[in-house]
Amino acid sequence: MQTTTEAAGQDAPAERSTETTVTVRCTGHVRTALDRSEFEYRFEGDTLREFLDALFADYPELQDLLIAESEDESTAHGWAPTPEELPGTWRKNPVGEQTVAYARVLVNGRFNENQEGFDTELDDGDRVALVYPFIFCC
Repeated sequence: MQTTTEAAGQDAPAERSTETTVTVRCTGHVRTALDRSEFEYRFEGDTLREFLDALFADYPELQDLLIAESEDESTAHGWAPTPEELPGTWRKNPVGEQTVAYARVLVNGRFNENQEGFDTELDDGDRVALVYPFIFCC
């Protein structure tokens, strides 16, 4: 006699397993932390979110370096007040998916905020840039 689980397993479609290979380019503090500026990276999945999850599992120090835990960490504080109404179209990811001030994640040369955020789809051969420049003043 078949159990419900066995019967369901026969009719259930096979799980889709996608592996994607991207070229990762790093600048500034990210390059220093990884001790390299460019490498190929293969991960399970096909979105920027899945890429970042896999990368942070392999390099946990990068998560604190790149991802803001609060709105305040993602905001650069300068000497000039921020206007109430900003000109043009401004997009940002939801809290928890924002980068720390000055750090950015780009896919094929475009900021992820101007695509689908962390849900941006990645294809084999895409370029993901992890940018956190050194900033010197005075």
